[in-house]
Amino acid sequence: MGKTRIEEAFAAGELAELAFEFAPIGLVVTENRVIRECNASFARMFGYEREELCDQSFEKLYPTHQEFARIRDCGVEALRETNSYWDERVMARADGSLFWCRVRGHSLTRDNPLGRAVWSFADLSEHRPYHPLTQC
Repeated sequence: MGKTRIEEAFAAGELAELAFEFAPIGLVVTENRVIRECNASFARMFGYEREELCDQSFEKLYPTHQEFARIRDCGVEALRETNSYWDERVMARADGSLFWCRVRGHSLTRDNPLGRAVWSFADLSEHRPYHPLTQC
């Protein structure tokens, strides 16, 4: 969104669009764990262009399929009961590197918590660097 578009959005009162696009935290809208829209902060955090993430399964951003399934199972009940969820988890960047992030979510379809949801992602790398566990 160039400077002219920013000025146009401001003049038209499209402030929600500006807030979404320029939020200093990763924002994403999902449908059944598929990324439908995300902002530039979210794409940069994971090392992708926005267009590379839209309409992709969230599984692309997890270290393993097992972790992708485990997180789903953890969050569904909390979303169903309170319509909000948060945790800190390890995610994978495009280059395969792993990092900790804080995730917060809100369902738009409470009867089907993962049907449609809005999520925020904060990179915790500066405060919580990822260190792989060593096996004894």
